[in-house]
Amino acid sequence: MPRAPADRTRSSDAPFSALNITPLIDVMLVLLIMLIVTIPGMTHKVPVDLPQGDSGAPPGVPHRLDITADGSLLWDGAQMSDAQLPARLADGVAEDRALLIQTDEAARYARFDAVLATVKRAGVTKLAFVGNERMKID
Repeated sequence: MPRAPADRTRSSDAPFSALNITPLIDVMLVLLIMLIVTIPGMTHKVPVDLPQGDSGAPPGVPHRLDITADGSLLWDGAQMSDAQLPARLADGVAEDRALLIQTDEAARYARFDAVLATVKRAGVTKLAFVGNERMKID
């Protein structure tokens, strides 16, 4: 009888030397799909208006508004009433100066909220809060 070719008559215990590339193809397809999905997001441009160099005069010293523990207001260190606040804020906006607000930790939140609403109604756009230095996380 003729002998069968050697590759067809191997025993079931013989090692199989062919490489299974199906998992490799699966991984490559997943990576390809991830690239196809993420590349358009990375190339998407968001228009941002950035300042263009020196605008001329340097900004003035910002005004400071303090809310004390009893709820009274201090404008640049001088006592003032609630009725005077809108006029002072309008002057600060007209001068294009920033406003710094510092609130005493014992002041009531409702008082801070009312003052902040007045600041917003006055149209102040340059605003910063002072006094959060204790909240730094080291």
